[in-house]
Amino acid sequence: MSAIFAALAIAFLTTLAAWLLSIAARRLPADESSLVEQVNALLPQTQCAQCNYPGCRPYAEAIVNGKADINQCPPGGDSGIKALADLLGKRVIPLNDQLEPHKEPQIAVIREDECIGCTLCISACPVDAIVGASKKMHTIISHHCTGCELCLPPCPVDCIDLVLSDAAVTQ
Repeated sequence: MSAIFAALAIAFLTTLAAWLLSIAARRLPADESSLVEQVNALLPQTQCAQCNYPGCRPYAEAIVNGKADINQCPPGGDSGIKALADLLGKRVIPLNDQLEPHKEPQIAVIREDECIGCTLCISACPVDAIVGASKKMHTIISHHCTGCELCLPPCPVDCIDLVLSDAAVTQ
């Protein structure tokens, strides 16, 4: 009889603990103020991989973990480096000269009459700014495009151009 009572008591306590943890998980805020989140928030979110990391968050993690310096983001430019330095209490250093220089904001534009609908650009776009179907014309959602250039190399017919982002809006 005491074994059954002990088993019921353990089951009750386990259920109670699970219930309390689920309530705590819903009511306690996520740790949005973590240093990785703060660093990530300062990055331009282009997901362009120009920093040699696959996206902004992995680069932010590398900075916080001491595996990357704050001067690896060409799209962030000097203002991004300064913001990171201010947050992390580091000195401002110039953009790594081994990387491509900072460019003006640009977006991709598909010359739609030349597009063959191969979908290779869609697969390459890290921010899902390209829409279209297989063997159908594709187009860029300009306000989502970050100008990362990752759609250019896979295009077999070279029908994607980069234009200054302000110029694309007026077209």
